[in-house]
Amino acid sequence: MRLRPPRNRVESRAIGWWTLQSSLFALPLPIVFGVLYLFIPPARFVFVWAFFVTLVPGILYMAVMPLWRYRVHRWETTDTAVYAASGWLWQRWRVVPLSRIQTVDTMRGPLQQLFGLSGVTVTSASASGAVKINGLDHRVAAEMVEQLTRSTQATPGDAT
Repeated sequence: MRLRPPRNRVESRAIGWWTLQSSLFALPLPIVFGVLYLFIPPARFVFVWAFFVTLVPGILYMAVMPLWRYRVHRWETTDTAVYAASGWLWQRWRVVPLSRIQTVDTMRGPLQQLFGLSGVTVTSASASGAVKINGLDHRVAAEMVEQLTRSTQATPGDAT
């Protein structure tokens, strides 16, 4: 099986989901420094400095990471394999032959549900671990799980 880029992009709504996730990571510390600035006047200079030192990288992370991830994340299922590309700094391309698939799971966290998204985890008989495809429309994810379940049951292999 030849490693090639998968054809399908994840949903564009994934950009909003990843942006919201990144804000939950990037904004709490600047908010804390902002509150400390208001309530501890003698140390205001330190809190202003700390606010901007934590806010600027956080804003950059929130602006760059979701768009970059959207550009990289792709997926595809064929009659013989599942293809997935993911990551943003560390990018990973994976191919899982249908004969090696052990389980196919759907996941929908609260933020994913807010954006109408789902993720699919394809567990294989590989030491590399599961392949996760996040940012799919929840209907597309359900159809993928159904199709992969049918295909893997019909494909003889060594993953049992």
